[in-house]
Amino acid sequence: MKTLRDVKIGETATVVKLHGEGAVKRRLMDMGITKNTPVFVRKVAPLGDPIEVTVRNYELSLRKADAEMIEVEEN
Repeated sequence: MKTLRDVKIGETATVVKLHGEGAVKRRLMDMGITKNTPVFVRKVAPLGDPIEVTVRNYELSLRKADAEMIEVEEN
């Protein structure tokens, strides 16, 4: 299983599935991260946390723990 955290800077991946429970999963969906949505990885902080991505034409910063809950496939 490949997660959003595994995607390299400058690459785009498509969301396959959101793992996680209740409020965490709901929060990710509210931010626009849903199944079949392309996600472009813009930057990663020096220590790997947070990760800056572009989803649905806006920038979003995600924690490492949240990025690990997003299963993706490379385009």
